[in-house]
Amino acid sequence: MPYLLDTCAILFIAGGTSDLSARTLELIDSANSSEVFVSSISLAEIACLQERGRISLESHWRTWWEELLGKTGWTSLPINDQVMAEAYSLPAPIHRDPADLVLIATARLERLSLVTTDRKILDYPHVATLS
Repeated sequence: MPYLLDTCAILFIAGGTSDLSARTLELIDSANSSEVFVSSISLAEIACLQERGRISLESHWRTWWEELLGKTGWTSLPINDQVMAEAYSLPAPIHRDPADLVLIATARLERLSLVTTDRKILDYPHVATLS
């Protein structure tokens, strides 16, 4: 089963700490790296978080991201017209966090299970999730 990691899941897994369930971590650990995806929106979120001092990374966000993808083999998915059109056409009820909209849209379009601890996403009935 292919997975899309949301930003918090990326940070939890990379940091070796997690609010994700043991089952979810086991599924991701046992998945082929070609079945685990991240969105480029997460790179933007991580950059903003580091630049605002809300997270501390071992290196500059750009270097950290490149090293993470190199080490894990995860694939970064781009944000394109189809993703943006889907993001702003999602069925109600949906909250309006732009990054969450992009993540949900990407998961739906690519038929991926979105791995998250975000209660707003987990409660959204129109996307497959794991926590």
